[in-house]
Amino acid sequence: MKRRDFLRNTAVATAGISIAANAELFAQKWEIRRLFITGGGYDLKTINYLISLTGKENPKICFLPTPMGDSEAYINKWFEIAKELPLQPFVQKVFISSTEQKTPFEETLLQMDAILVTGGNTLNAVALWKAHGIDVILRKAWEKGIVLSGPSAGAICWFEEGLSDSRPVEYTAVKGLGFLKGSNCPHYHTEAERRPLYLKMIEEGTLLPGYACDETAGLYFEGTQLKRVVTQNKADKAYKVTKSKGKVVETALEPELI
Repeated sequence: MKRRDFLRNTAVATAGISIAANAELFAQKWEIRRLFITGGGYDLKTINYLISLTGKENPKICFLPTPMGDSEAYINKWFEIAKELPLQPFVQKVFISSTEQKTPFEETLLQMDAILVTGGNTLNAVALWKAHGIDVILRKAWEKGIVLSGPSAGAICWFEEGLSDSRPVEYTAVKGLGFLKGSNCPHYHTEAERRPLYLKMIEEGTLLPGYACDETAGLYFEGTQLKRVVTQNKADKAYKVTKSKGKVVETALEPELI
């Protein structure tokens, strides 16, 4: 081969590698950030829907039970549910020691297809995640395209703030991780005090406008845009709560059945 031909072929090959590498970097940079929350539980139908969002036949789903204090009962329930579903179940505890856990949090969480946060105490969970740097890891997971999900505390935590029972005596506003703008209120019609207090606090300006969900109602976001509203029964709904001219406005969102 002539030197000129060799150089030309090498340049073409190098350009091909460069284009492929750039395409891969572009794809990684623009992964769809996905978040799916519900107002209450995480039963078979809800988790089946979460599985579908991963786009995988047998996805790796990590159960993150920090809001429940790494409750063994909840962890056992997770593994029981997982037996009936096409998924690979994992658990990441936060109440650990360096002698019992040799794998960094980041290594475990960033290899998942989805991360499911339990209900429980939102305030405690966010504080612990920040202490461990897990808040940063969860954002990396979101930006990587790993589906983030959860009911109740596992829903509030992704917003800037929410109405929570994390403190003694009464419901209060708590701060979340801020991946989604505004606030969130779970158990909207199940717990009698939730709805009137949520509306009142938004009207008074002590909570940001946001979204509320009944037990089986769910919201699916791509990036920060709401893409789909789902429910398991027509009685459970999701709502967008805004403020106009100093008055609170509650709008029911039309759901599709799952």
